[in-house]
Amino acid sequence: MNIIYTAKKRLIYFILSSILIIVSITTIFVVKPKIGIDFSGGVLLEANFTKPVDKDDVKNSITTLDFVKDVKVQSTNETTVIVRTSPMDKEQLTKMQATINEKVGEYTEVRLDTVGPTVSSDTTKKAIWAVVIASIGIILYVAYAFRSVPKPANSWRFGITAILALLHDVTISTGVYMILGHFFNFEIDALFIVAILTILGYSVNDTIVIFDRIRENLKIHPEYSFTENVNKSLSQSLARSINSSMTLVLVLLALLFLGGESIRGFVTLLLIGTIVGTYSSIFVAPPLLIVWQNYATKKKNV
Repeated sequence: MNIIYTAKKRLIYFILSSILIIVSITTIFVVKPKIGIDFSGGVLLEANFTKPVDKDDVKNSITTLDFVKDVKVQSTNETTVIVRTSPMDKEQLTKMQATINEKVGEYTEVRLDTVGPTVSSDTTKKAIWAVVIASIGIILYVAYAFRSVPKPANSWRFGITAILALLHDVTISTGVYMILGHFFNFEIDALFIVAILTILGYSVNDTIVIFDRIRENLKIHPEYSFTENVNKSLSQSLARSINSSMTLVLVLLALLFLGGESIRGFVTLLLIGTIVGTYSSIFVAPPLLIVWQNYATKKKNV
């Protein structure tokens, strides 16, 4: 199967990815993300009432308390709501719970999270460092793993190309997540960072499988051009890559429809990242490698 052999096809893939990246970056800046309490600080209470309730009744009961600021109430079903507020101390939290119980009705506490401003700030810094360190680690690992790649190919090109593909995946996945979050109230929280790191790991694994096949074909068929070897490698790896991704997609779809509300955003982001990561491993990383290698060869021969 001829996937990226011609320059015209590579151009089509690059244009499509560029459009998706531009739309995603625009969305990230235009659509105001909903920041979870892990990063903003605050209280999250998931309450399951003994009878159907209206989220507005819950919100109105809480807003009667002077110390409660920035109240958001989301219904997950007829009897369950998720309440988010600004940070408060233990005494204030107890008073809010008692007020809800008195004015709305009895409920069972399904989930209660409280995060202070200091903790949320520390969490934000650690999350940023986690993504940065993971990215650096991936570059070093790929460059080391492909150190034996035949000349004129270069192991660092493999590593940096893999990271560029990962940036492509994270940007588009985040943009789509933001769009869906606007309609389904998804948040940027600790699970969001976990999902991003998982996407990085899965996507680079898929890319490395294809890159490893390219390395082997460069050794086996030195008479072929770099582009021909890449195209041959993709043809050999395509079915395996798609089948592996489809298996994961089916599991994530099951979790999306059968799992709880609390993990829906997390599973959605993983699903988006899996699809985008599979696409980039086939249609972004190898073409980038071809363009870079051809440019380096042409520059060397000038």
